Amino acid sequence: MLMTETKCDIKDINLAEQGENQIEWAFKDMPVLKQIKARFEVEKPFKGLRLSACSHVTKETAALCLTMQAGGADAILVASNPLSTQDDVAAALVKYHNIPVFAVAGETPEQYKSHIREAINHNPNLIIEDGCDLVSTLHLEHPEIADKVIGSTEETTTGIIRLQAMEAEGTLRFPAVGVNTSLTKHLYDNRYGTGQSAIDGILRAANILIAGKTVVISGYGWCGKGCAMRAKAMGANVIVCEVDPLKALEAAMEGYRVMPIAKAALEGDLFLTVTGDKHVVDVPHLLSMKDGAFVANAGHFDWEVNVGDLKAYTTEIKQIRPDLEEYKLNNGKSIYVLSQGRLVNLSAAEGHPASVMDMSFANQALGMEFIVKNQGKLERKLYTLPHEVDVKIAELKLKAMGISIDTLTPEQEKYLHSWNIGN
Repeated sequence: MLMTETKCDIKDINLAEQGENQIEWAFKDMPVLKQIKARFEVEKPFKGLRLSACSHVTKETAALCLTMQAGGADAILVASNPLSTQDDVAAALVKYHNIPVFAVAGETPEQYKSHIREAINHNPNLIIEDGCDLVSTLHLEHPEIADKVIGSTEETTTGIIRLQAMEAEGTLRFPAVGVNTSLTKHLYDNRYGTGQSAIDGILRAANILIAGKTVVISGYGWCGKGCAMRAKAMGANVIVCEVDPLKALEAAMEGYRVMPIAKAALEGDLFLTVTGDKHVVDVPHLLSMKDGAFVANAGHFDWEVNVGDLKAYTTEIKQIRPDLEEYKLNNGKSIYVLSQGRLVNLSAAEGHPASVMDMSFANQALGMEFIVKNQGKLERKLYTLPHEVDVKIAELKLKAMGISIDTLTPEQEKYLHSWNIGN
């Protein structure tokens, strides 16, 4: 562990200046969060409260942590993925902002778990999370600490799924806000953020041409819609694999071919999973793929593609590029796996642009404020932020973009709220 004035486990404190430049750069494109930070500095809604954040350690996440710190929170940040940490940003938070960070790009599973324990040892009153590893570990191993938590916010679909399961079982020990269910999060972050950053990660990892390839997207939620849209725009022939009839029908109406993954595996050149589920591309699918097929994942955890079990059918794993491995199979074919099957947009690239995370992290910050303001009034269940918060974030974003919109006249307002006015 690196010894500094602030307790931490980071790669190199000497990267701090570069990281600080990155954070400043991100804030320039996060006007909504910047306004929230300015208000928090005055109001101090989190004064005296301890915050444990388990998220991707990026320049945008740093901006969120600084916003929470401005609001009075005693914050600590740990990684929510072993490969997504920006080491220079971690160093900057430690050196210039005295925020303890426990995150190293490429950390081992043992390190990752030890960092989760550091977040727990902080005895948090509040939790910001991306994937629910911290909350689930807290419930399983330290229920006595969980009982002292006021509430948490969750960023991603995978975490929402886990929180829903906990609520259904009656095991959730505190209220949680599902940021991913806010319109200004999933309509924009998931569709435009993931759509762009997943393709960005694939291009950086493999440097392949998308045009002319058959690209198979597993999952047609908002992330899948974004990925399919961007791949199609780059000239790909897109196939969508789905289990939900409504989403499958929507994909078909958008002009994509829709089929089961077992059939798509025979046709695809590039596969991308965005489901939040386990083994959606399984070993039989991988073994039936074309020689030279590329496989990537943009879901939170590295179990969407069953890379682990594929090793039993592999004669050699060859490192081609930093985020590209060739799996030479015992059937004579090769499969190229990007970023070890982990989150490709954050492992091989830098994740979503700051302008997208501006809205997502505005939801995180306001979700934390909502939980604190309603302490003692909320049940132990999953909440969505009130609609008026979504609207306010959208208004602030439009204003920052220099976009104005129409307003209803009094006559129009009256008409929309009446039932007895004719044509």
